[in-house]
Amino acid sequence: MTKIITVADSYDAMTSKRSYKQNLEIKEAIAEMHRCAGSQFDPEVVRVFIEVLEGQEKAGAH
Repeated sequence: MTKIITVADSYDAMTSKRSYKQNLEIKEAIAEMHRCAGSQFDPEVVRVFIEVLEGQEKAGAH
């Protein structure tokens, strides 16, 4: 469960605008998650998370 929350929280942090940083575009966040899969993130969790994100994008959901 912790691995899933880590990926979801990191994605939210990357794509949310904060007072101290600009948000990343979705494609940039996905690239960063791919880059960190296997070191910072569980690669299988990243794979499924991105699969779900891309499915929502295709369905027009945000």
